[in-house]
Amino acid sequence: MTETKDKKQYDLEPRTLAFAKRVRTFVRRLPRTLSNAEDVRQLIRSSGSVGANYIEANDSLGKKDFLMRVKICRKEAKESRYWLELLHTGEKSELAEARRALAEEATELMKIFGAILRKSK
Repeated sequence: MTETKDKKQYDLEPRTLAFAKRVRTFVRRLPRTLSNAEDVRQLIRSSGSVGANYIEANDSLGKKDFLMRVKICRKEAKESRYWLELLHTGEKSELAEARRALAEEATELMKIFGAILRKSK
């Protein structure tokens, strides 16, 4: 299933991978500032960690391990949203809109992982 404006992708492995790739495409377009350089490093790590930990959750050794990994996914999505908010987009409104869309996706991922945790307890 592909992601469109009207139809979101709910298979979380490809969705989290797509999120990390979109983040990487976005940061290449940002103004080169000292603060962006530091914040981008953190954002790259956290955005990739969402999907990596979800893959680990799917290969977990048991329920406790699964829940711990999903909690990390939620935490990393929340952290990604934080770093996105700190980035300077300059005067380019299309970058601000791309940042907003990525922050929205991070929020949706947080909610999905939160729901998984609630339903798994």
